[in-house]
Amino acid sequence: MKIVLLDGYALNNDLNWQPLKALGECHLYARTPVDDSQEILNRIENAEIVITHKTPLTAEIIQQAPNLKYIGVMGDGYDVVDTQAAAKRNIPVTNIPVYATDAVAQATFALLLEIANQVGRHNQLVHEGRWAASPDFTFWQKPLIALKGKTLGLIGYGRIAQRVAEIARAFSMNVIFYNHRPTAHSPKTIQQVSLTTLLKTADIISLHVRLTPETTNLIRKETINEMKPGVILLNTARGKLVNEADLANALKSGKIRAAAVDVAAKEPIPNTSPLLNAPNCYLTPHIAWAAFETRTDLLKMTIENLKAFLSGHPANVVN
Repeated sequence: MKIVLLDGYALNNDLNWQPLKALGECHLYARTPVDDSQEILNRIENAEIVITHKTPLTAEIIQQAPNLKYIGVMGDGYDVVDTQAAAKRNIPVTNIPVYATDAVAQATFALLLEIANQVGRHNQLVHEGRWAASPDFTFWQKPLIALKGKTLGLIGYGRIAQRVAEIARAFSMNVIFYNHRPTAHSPKTIQQVSLTTLLKTADIISLHVRLTPETTNLIRKETINEMKPGVILLNTARGKLVNEADLANALKSGKIRAAAVDVAAKEPIPNTSPLLNAPNCYLTPHIAWAAFETRTDLLKMTIENLKAFLSGHPANVVN
């Protein structure tokens, strides 16, 4: 059995790949050109098993891979695979739905706390001698923010958002959320509201929804105009949820006090992105999911999905 992993670099070389190699003839590629359909096909055309992270598997590619029996996606989102084309050939597509919940919730608060406490900025200023030159025992460059009593608005209320809500309550924050359908499982201290209400009342807005046609550019000029002046925006979900030009303009005007995002509309972020020159914009390179422990779990779950398929009982099938 031939197994092809198209883009293992994101998991990196500090993980143990032997359990995957034990399942068949493995061809592990660090990267595959995402815009070169012929090269993708060259690598998978004789494979029974294909595992991808971000390398696209279009209907055309799937149709031209005659031996293909299984597609495993190393992650929660599976929009890189044409699942309908796979289904027509009875090829199951699986994903990993829960591997990064705690890591992304942790990263969400890391971004928020950086805005609130400015640890990175003040660490740099201390090393530059600014505190040493101060006449006072304390020194700060800009006002800091206390999270207690602030209202956190969660757009989406899946596993990650629920974990973020738990952490927020530990900081004595008020939590509200918007979800596209009624949710009966939220604690009494957390209220479900309309999107309009959330935009108008939240001091901090955090995005936790999938990218769909309906959520693309969810944060844009019109929705930004509904927000409170001085709101903080967090995005650890998908870059295309946000119109980046509109966000940059809102940061420049001060309508949005600060934004912290781990994702971009195009990744890696291009040098032309308007966010790179926007004030009070904190950018990290899609690392919210990437703790060593999380990557270890991701590889383990990828292998478990494959073993389940080989045993005749596929799990986490999305098509």
